[in-house]
Amino acid sequence: MQQSAPEEFGAYIGIDWADQTHFVSLRDANSQEVKRYKLEQRPEVLLQWVNELQQQFPGQRVAVALEQTRGALIYALMSYEFFVLFPVNPKALARYREAFNVGGAKDDPSDSDLLLELVTLHRSKLRAWRPDDELTRTITLLVQYRRDLVATRTALTHRLTALLKLYFPQALQWAGELDTLQACDFLQRWPTLAKVQKTPATKLRQFYISHSCRTVAVIERRLQQIPIAQPLTTDGAVITTSVAMVQAIVNQLRPLLGSIKALDKQIAELFAKHEDHELFRSFPGAGEVFAPRLLSAFGADRERFASAAEIQQLSGIAPVTERSGKTCWIHHRFACPKFLRQSFHEFAGQSISQSPWARTYYQSRRARGNGHQAAVRSLAFRWIRIIYRCWQMRVPYNEQTYQEALRRRGSPIARLIPLAEQAS
Repeated sequence: MQQSAPEEFGAYIGIDWADQTHFVSLRDANSQEVKRYKLEQRPEVLLQWVNELQQQFPGQRVAVALEQTRGALIYALMSYEFFVLFPVNPKALARYREAFNVGGAKDDPSDSDLLLELVTLHRSKLRAWRPDDELTRTITLLVQYRRDLVATRTALTHRLTALLKLYFPQALQWAGELDTLQACDFLQRWPTLAKVQKTPATKLRQFYISHSCRTVAVIERRLQQIPIAQPLTTDGAVITTSVAMVQAIVNQLRPLLGSIKALDKQIAELFAKHEDHELFRSFPGAGEVFAPRLLSAFGADRERFASAAEIQQLSGIAPVTERSGKTCWIHHRFACPKFLRQSFHEFAGQSISQSPWARTYYQSRRARGNGHQAAVRSLAFRWIRIIYRCWQMRVPYNEQTYQEALRRRGSPIARLIPLAEQAS
């Protein structure tokens, strides 16, 4: 990690935050005495505390070490310029705690002391956090919230699938994709086989056409299947309770789909205004979903990461090698920001169908015996280096330019690309 430049501070603070109460350890730069106290998580309390610090250390900067990079406390403190924030990785703090506490027990007041020690004694190994501009931070939060909604949507559709398999499996084919309004409308109108079989074919055909299903062969096949379909079960208890639960899930799923669509529109509008819009849109497979997520992964501050390796390690994409005696075990990193890792991994998966070199590289890893997930993770590792280079140079990605660079370096992937393209 790149060391931060030495800076003189008027005071050093370690804060162990919590939902309701924060433990604070403060030391004046001209004293060895440590003051310990508590702060309630209330805006008026935090504001009074900030005002007191400004009066106590006028015109001086205050170093603050805390165990987070996102949350109510850091959002409150980042608005004051005299604070210099040093976020500490929770795992790093845990290891530091274990070094001095054999029992390994976690204690909030002690953690604030440890954070104070880290920022006073080991500040050169910490990096001050500089928040992105408001537009970048807004996009970052929105894409994270969108991912949470998508996870909820996935959970609901999985439950819906399980219920339909229990009493009405034909609906999985006739309703269409379950994460669509068409499926919601279908299941709300015809939650059982008996009800859909009582509906005239003209009405069913009109339903599909009105929901943009205009492939005649698909519609006619469904209309032929519906009258002759046999029920999986005739148990009234199973059908009645399943229908009630299906309707409950559909009532949750319908507004959720609308919320995701609204977020997509908001993200697209904000992303179009960002100066790095064209850069992140240039990566094959990024599209409307992953281009903003790549922006959120890198941010706008070009000095945040000293190398691509830092991002590879932070995201958990970089492999971890563990050795013990004659045993060597290589695995992916477990302790990492999950959303960040998902962003790179999912983008790499999308790029396979859009980028000839990515597709060739993925196929070469599979040919070497790697499973799908391992091959995609390896591809993501390579993509991070490419994106980092483009990001640093502020130059959009160009597939042809990169392939030419591979050929100049004599990369074996470059020799395989034409063969893979002919085969496809």
